[in-house]
Amino acid sequence: MPRVCKAVIKSMASTRISEQLPPHIDLTQAPVAFGNRALPRLSLELQDPQLCIRQRALAALCDLVHDPKRAYEAIHKGCLERLKALLQDRDSSVRIKTTEVFYLLAAHNVGREAFLTWDVVAPLSDLLDEPVDACRKNMHRALKMVAEFPAGAVCMVTLGLVPRLVLKLPVEQEEIRALILATLSYCVRVDALPALASNGVPMLRNQLSHPSPDIRRAAASAMLGISVPSEGKHKVCEEGVFPVLVKLLSDCDPGVTASAAGTIMNTAIITKGKYQALKAGAIPPLLELVGSEDRAVCANALRALTALAEAPCAREQLLEHLPLLKTRLNHPASIICRAAATAIRVISWTP
Repeated sequence: MPRVCKAVIKSMASTRISEQLPPHIDLTQAPVAFGNRALPRLSLELQDPQLCIRQRALAALCDLVHDPKRAYEAIHKGCLERLKALLQDRDSSVRIKTTEVFYLLAAHNVGREAFLTWDVVAPLSDLLDEPVDACRKNMHRALKMVAEFPAGAVCMVTLGLVPRLVLKLPVEQEEIRALILATLSYCVRVDALPALASNGVPMLRNQLSHPSPDIRRAAASAMLGISVPSEGKHKVCEEGVFPVLVKLLSDCDPGVTASAAGTIMNTAIITKGKYQALKAGAIPPLLELVGSEDRAVCANALRALTALAEAPCAREQLLEHLPLLKTRLNHPASIICRAAATAIRVISWTP
């Protein structure tokens, strides 16, 4: 055998161990057991007294619960109770990863249902005063996901979470503030009275002029919900919100303009709301929105004009714009056709 081949074979048969780690090994994650043993083992490691073991178990769990099947298994293998305890862990990295796991679980329907069944919302909300920004952000992400469903929003209202969220609006950083406003917009659809009792209208009014489109959109959506009950309509009038709403009718974000037009529509039902909207100059920008291709923007603008047309001075002003409204009668969306027909009938009415 040639000498070169002997040298190669000898080097291959060497007992020397490489200092390089095997590929695809992540030291920050706990090794995951095979099959059905994976989640029970991680559940045990979550309560281990050693910090590094808890950290690695949480990192591995974060990867696993992206899969809905693994999320279901984690919930039913006792991980939720362990995670709830870790929300109060002394180490901030553990709290951050724990809230991240909850946020990932809340992305699945099975996770949202488990939040309500295993009473996860209350322990999560205890982190509203958490000093670590990343932890609060993950917590608010999870709460927002839960609030998107009526049962979750009802749970938050029942727990008295709305007043606490309203108080956090002026002091939170922008990204978290947008999450809080989105959560509030879902809660006020269930019951707007807690937000009204917490000085919610002036708080929301201050956010309507924010430079961030996310904050404006969420604040306008919350204002739309809070203006549904009679108390909300009167509060919107008392707090002088109409000049800001009229300005938002020209916003570049269709979500903002749709909610602003919807709030005017809701509040113009009462006489005080009608005349405040007219005084703020709501008719010209609403007429511009009638031609919008966005269905929600166009429908809310037509309904707002219908409510304002009940005032004689507004009806007289809108009579010359009937040709514009008639162009919407042939719109492919039935909701816009009905709104246009109603607006034309109210404007054309004569005593």
